[in-house]
Amino acid sequence: MSLYTDYLKEIETRKKQGLNPKPIEDDALTREVISQIKDPNNEHRKDSLKYFIYNTLPGTTSAAGEKAKFLKDIILGEASVEEITPSFAFELLSHMKGGPSIEVLLDLALGDDQSIAKQAADVLKTQFFLYDADMARLKAAFDAGNIVARDVLESYAKAEFFTKLPDVEEEIKVVTYIAAEGDISTDLLSPGNQAHSRSDRELHGKCFISEEAQAEIQELQRQHPDKRVMLIAEKGTMGVGSSRMSGVNNVALWTGKQASPYVPFVNFAPIVAGTNGISPIFLTTVGVTGGIGIDLKNWVKKLDSEGKPILNNDGNPILEQKYSVETGTVLTINTKDKKLLNDAGDENLADVASSFSPQKVEFMKAGGSYAIVFGKKLQTFACETLGVELKSAFAPSKEIHHEGQGLTAVEKIFNANAVGVRPGAVLHAGSDVRVKVNIVGSQDTTGLMTSQELEAMAATVLAPTIDGAYQSGCHTASVWDFKAQENTPKLMAFMHKFGLITARDPKDVYHSMTDVIHKVLNDITVDDWAIIIGGDSHTRMSKGVAFGADSGTVALALATGEATMPIPESVKVTFKGTMADHMDFRDVVHATQAQMLKQFGDNVFQGRIIEVHIGTLLADQAFTFTDWTAEMKAKASICVSEDETLIESLEIAKSRIQIMIDKGMENENKMLHGLIAIAEKRIAEIKSGEKPALTPDANAKYFAEVVVDLDEIDEPMIADPDVNNADVSKRYTHDTIRPISYYQAEKKVDLGFVGSCMVHKGDVKIVAQMLRNLEKVNGSVEFKAPLVVAAPTYNIIDELKEEGDWTVLQKYSGFEFDDAAPKVEARTEYENILYLERPGCSLCMGNQEKAAKGDTVLATSTRLFEGRVVEDSKDKKGESLLASTPVVVLSAILGRTPTMEEYKASVEGIDLTKFAPPLTKPGNTKSAHF
Repeated sequence: MSLYTDYLKEIETRKKQGLNPKPIEDDALTREVISQIKDPNNEHRKDSLKYFIYNTLPGTTSAAGEKAKFLKDIILGEASVEEITPSFAFELLSHMKGGPSIEVLLDLALGDDQSIAKQAADVLKTQFFLYDADMARLKAAFDAGNIVARDVLESYAKAEFFTKLPDVEEEIKVVTYIAAEGDISTDLLSPGNQAHSRSDRELHGKCFISEEAQAEIQELQRQHPDKRVMLIAEKGTMGVGSSRMSGVNNVALWTGKQASPYVPFVNFAPIVAGTNGISPIFLTTVGVTGGIGIDLKNWVKKLDSEGKPILNNDGNPILEQKYSVETGTVLTINTKDKKLLNDAGDENLADVASSFSPQKVEFMKAGGSYAIVFGKKLQTFACETLGVELKSAFAPSKEIHHEGQGLTAVEKIFNANAVGVRPGAVLHAGSDVRVKVNIVGSQDTTGLMTSQELEAMAATVLAPTIDGAYQSGCHTASVWDFKAQENTPKLMAFMHKFGLITARDPKDVYHSMTDVIHKVLNDITVDDWAIIIGGDSHTRMSKGVAFGADSGTVALALATGEATMPIPESVKVTFKGTMADHMDFRDVVHATQAQMLKQFGDNVFQGRIIEVHIGTLLADQAFTFTDWTAEMKAKASICVSEDETLIESLEIAKSRIQIMIDKGMENENKMLHGLIAIAEKRIAEIKSGEKPALTPDANAKYFAEVVVDLDEIDEPMIADPDVNNADVSKRYTHDTIRPISYYQAEKKVDLGFVGSCMVHKGDVKIVAQMLRNLEKVNGSVEFKAPLVVAAPTYNIIDELKEEGDWTVLQKYSGFEFDDAAPKVEARTEYENILYLERPGCSLCMGNQEKAAKGDTVLATSTRLFEGRVVEDSKDKKGESLLASTPVVVLSAILGRTPTMEEYKASVEGIDLTKFAPPLTKPGNTKSAHF
């Protein structure tokens, strides 16, 4: 049976789902399609032509290679297709985005037929996805005196591929659509439980918000054909939680513009807005697609006669509407004056200058950030080759310096890694900088999209400047179902070939490591001056500075070894007082949030770096704090560590990397060995005093300083989604922090979860120690609610086995994962027992495992978004509350939240994760359980 026949069957199946034919990416199928086009009598010729022209993926897909070759044959007259003239063939090549198409265009431009060469050169002048091999061919031809090569290079030197593009419209008419009230997580735009379909853009688009919302957006488009739909988070922030390229893709699919008539379901230029703007990591993703993100400020705090916010009965500021953006409102965005205006254009509603910085406008003009990144490189190359002065066609990097002002930790890192800045320049926050990226991570539910982005930008190999790159398998670790079996091996094979260390071996030589991606990145980050880019919002390391990123930004970092972004402002977090013996460090995390909001009234962390001075905690424990900062909508976080602590953390990282080597995970370039060498060099620098652990300057300037008083933390706290709050905008935020006494031991708990990236080895030991304690007192332990435990890494389990803790957990478990026979379907019902799940994200991700609908879940994880860990039932809203490990374990045993007396008794004598301010230096600060 032919591949084309199989394709027709797939088309029929998709038609029943309301879907169009899936884009072709396979070379063998493309060859069949081409063969049928060549045969004038073939019954499938007409459809084959349509699929070849409009439904074959560009870039470096194997299908693109076959398409480019056939178009070349048509241009050279070696093949004749009535419907595809040579000029049309050139047009199709111009939309193929590099890789095989650039190779063909260079063949033609540097060939002997001058007429064809000129046409090929004209197309080449519009292209920017050129790599070293492509540029080397151009340079060699130029050096040999080829006039066409000179002509192309002269065009590149002027950056005509960018300058000849139309400018952004001066006025953009929009019609509003309120997607939800309150913060909108990217789960609404691209649900985690549909992660398997993200690389199938049309199919994934079906899960965008709801069918009702999709119909409403389409109706707005019918009513306003000359306007763009602007998606809004009313009384909230748009895109919180994760970068989620698939979320932006979905917004663009439903409200954006088609990128190319010959590439299906790839749209760009979405317009999104929020009363409190756009979450920083999501805003970066919007920029990748040349979109616009608007901070509406349409609700403001009501003030009293003294200018202070008036509070309601819950202690929250009362908001009053400055202007309406209800669904169907027509507004005007003036991109020249950078104002949001009413429909008539005669009333200024908001200043949107931050949405239209020179760099962002360039992204909009070019259709995304990739074109600018590659364009700058291409223009520089052309000028160097021609020996002419570079007159950049792009907005100059914004360089801000304040004489006499010291540097924060993040400013130091950015200055150390800056690329292309003036020699000797010292840059402060607000500067826009290209930086070298040291570590890159790709996770499995976004990885297929990253591989698509790499193919689209014609990248084939990892940038040689990157120290470490890792492809995880953690988000699909729980269930080895059909979707995982179909997607994961394909992803691992692609990334392995590209040059990454992969969690699964495509050749099945080493045991799969489904360790949580952030934990692995935390280990392979072996320099506190490093910049890390990861395809997950919780890419927040306790060494260096890490940024959660969309799959496209990850692809760009993998391909170029660079990233471009402004240096963010920082908020300094320090501590005073003494941590009570019965408290766990997770409560310090919650207290930081609560005390910050109490001190400032607003979330001063949003869009900024949290510089936390927590230097006496080892990397695994400090990660609990830096990991949580993603929930605060912070841009990133930096852990300021002491020399001795950093050295010990680096030694642990070395041992973890060695374990990866011993398991057979090393690649051909010896990347893991290289990381150990970097760690050893860094340790030597610290010990010798040549380069101590990273610290800010004493005279650094901060946006704000938060001092957390440990003396105020007397009882465990819970982050509550507050699902029944009368103010919809207050639900599912991380701002409702409550002491356990608030619940008066009456809050029923249906399921407990200890796992995800927020726990370390010590947390799992706490579970075992609590079981020992309760067994000693009561003779046995009975669970009144299920308790799911998922260690974040395999090495934690190995060490727990050696130390005897795993045996205790096994004694009470009714289920223990088996790698030799992984689950093939997700659990839908739970018994009141302990479940020992496979290392990975487990319930936290929500794409495989979930609690029963309507459950109240108490978890150590990070997410309390609607529908993430638990969905609503017909009768009750699902709740995912966040707490420390001892609170979760005790609540599962009791089936409810505990009293303070019950809690204190249960943790007596247990080595909880402790912390004291670095200056205090007590002997028990490193309760790391190593």
